[in-house]
Amino acid sequence: MNPVAIVGGGITGLCAAFRLRQQNIPVTLYEEAGRVGGPIRTICENGFMAEYGPNTILETSPKIAALITDLGLDPRRRDSDPAANKNYIVRNGRMHPLPVSAGAFAATPLFSIAGKLRIAAEPFIRKPPGSEDESLAEFVVRRLGREFLDYAINPFVSGIYAGDPAALSVRHAFPKLHKVEAQYGSLILGQFLGARERKKRAEVAAPQAKKVSFDDGLQVLTDTLHTQLGDSVKLRSSVLSVEKNAGGWTVAVLANGREERRNHSAVLFTAPAHKLASLRIADAEPVSLAVLGEIKHPSVARIVLGFRKEDVADPLDGFGFLVPELERLSILGTTFSSSIFANRAPQGHVTLTSFIGGCRNPELANRQPEELFDRAVQDLKRVLGVRGQPIYRHHVVFPWAIPQYNVGYGKFMDLMTGIEARHPGLFFAGNYRNGISVGNSIVAGQEVASRVATFCSSETWDRAEVRV
Repeated sequence: MNPVAIVGGGITGLCAAFRLRQQNIPVTLYEEAGRVGGPIRTICENGFMAEYGPNTILETSPKIAALITDLGLDPRRRDSDPAANKNYIVRNGRMHPLPVSAGAFAATPLFSIAGKLRIAAEPFIRKPPGSEDESLAEFVVRRLGREFLDYAINPFVSGIYAGDPAALSVRHAFPKLHKVEAQYGSLILGQFLGARERKKRAEVAAPQAKKVSFDDGLQVLTDTLHTQLGDSVKLRSSVLSVEKNAGGWTVAVLANGREERRNHSAVLFTAPAHKLASLRIADAEPVSLAVLGEIKHPSVARIVLGFRKEDVADPLDGFGFLVPELERLSILGTTFSSSIFANRAPQGHVTLTSFIGGCRNPELANRQPEELFDRAVQDLKRVLGVRGQPIYRHHVVFPWAIPQYNVGYGKFMDLMTGIEARHPGLFFAGNYRNGISVGNSIVAGQEVASRVATFCSSETWDRAEVRV
């Protein structure tokens, strides 16, 4: 049996490879970099722990916990401190906790009385006819009003998605919202009525999901997957082309300065969309991935700062804060990293992780590190009462940070679905198709592994099998 080729060694590809290996299906994972994990990387310096990429995994699916268990990582798993569950929104320079109950909503100064009345009227708003691809901003204003867009959705989308609610598609970026309105006619009613359906699927809504990491950071997960896969992972190996042959697919790989051609039974693409855009695929019917290069990816800078605890006036009793665009701060939001998990800062110190850029200010992310440090510190002084300068600093820029599921994204989805249907043995999975969060990618890797395994055991596989 020829191995399945997996193009890309991020979390999706690693999870897919692990699950396929568990089913005795050989795999070869090609990663052009010198390490696996993509943006998942943990930096430990001077007692501070800085996550290069994402801070946590939201455990929204039982498949995430199952993976951790199967990897033997339960003893190293760390759930977030329950005291760090509060999320804050900045309004008029002050943090306000995002209300999570009817009583808290009624009392919060985050929204005006008029805004609260407009939100309360949501169950009585009728959904419009038709199935047009509506932007998130249009959807929220229609259902919940402008103030909710400005002081809840705008900061959430900018801080989590690095996106623009006026551009993002509800149907594709927030499919659950789109489905709730279609099924229940109301988001508020759907929150209650949909609970039973989520329970049947053993899923948890994101706000209630556990936030998970590991004793030495998220890189523990990707390092463990790499160890489990062993020699199946080929680092510094760039896939140049994929070509159909009589019994499967021939993959051309540039490794150690030399091009090699290897036969595979199937090919799973999990590399970033902008990387796949230049990949050559040859079959009887032409296949082009060039359109994937049109997917927007704004630049985002990640700034990790360490302070003496006595130099931060705020108690940091939460997960962090998000910043509405109307507040005109440089940062999109800040995570209280050392409040969420233990051992993220030396005794008597705190770690704060801030984000700059995104669709709100894409050019700002590419400024010099010193300017970004200064901007972050000034904003933290205003919001958190920070005094003095940080004693630890870490900076990284992601030029292609997060794929934006903007209005019209359906053409990319249709392209991938069409290629899979017309060219059996080619598969796509990753944050450009299955959702942007780490949890989405973990689930996507395991689910696509099931699809690949089914293909490998089908009659199609029997006809395609070639031994070399």
